[in-house]
Amino acid sequence: MKFRKVSLAALVLGLSASMAGAHGDVAPQPVDTTGLPELGDEWLIENPYRAEAVGEETWKRALEIGSSGYNQNCARCHGLEVVSGGLAPDLRFLEAEEYGDEWYMERYRLGYTQNGITKMPAFEELLGQEAGWAIRTYIETRPDTDMMEEASPELKEIRDQLAAWAEDASGADSAGAQARLAEIAAGIETLSGAPVADSVAYRAANLLAAEPDAYGEAAEILTIGLSAAH
Repeated sequence: MKFRKVSLAALVLGLSASMAGAHGDVAPQPVDTTGLPELGDEWLIENPYRAEAVGEETWKRALEIGSSGYNQNCARCHGLEVVSGGLAPDLRFLEAEEYGDEWYMERYRLGYTQNGITKMPAFEELLGQEAGWAIRTYIETRPDTDMMEEASPELKEIRDQLAAWAEDASGADSAGAQARLAEIAAGIETLSGAPVADSVAYRAANLLAAEPDAYGEAAEILTIGLSAAH
């Protein structure tokens, strides 16, 4: 696996050096965690929403909630799709294991201040534990951008074909498109070491598996995702 680790020290240095003027003036937005198992009052130190712990369906729900929570509360500083522009650490590299979980949850709960100025608010009371781990689930499943770049030309071709089938479904091969998208998705890794990358290929393949005639929606997933990657 092409896996680039970032040490705790490197993340701390990056955070200290680059978060000036960041998050302190942004009002946190509530996150609806309906559908996730309640975690109780004791804060955990390892992500409880990974698929091997809760099953694929609950993991997918955590991913969906985490995506919404991240984009409402974290993207301003940490970047769309967790691709940092240098203002804050690139959290995609934070290991998807207990070591990375502990670092993440400490920051999430306590926030970050510099010279008495809040750069990142403490989310412990504002959003709660379920939202925190859902966001963590989303972060750790971000795909390797280099691999996405390599797959982009073919994904664009598939996107265009799906868009054409949305206009005229005669001769459409939904099963073939879904199988190829799933194959591409399986070849895209995460930067955190998490076993599944939530890439646009993965999302479009899952949609077509559930709704074989959803050509337009699958094409839109690819269009939005490929645009965000650039």
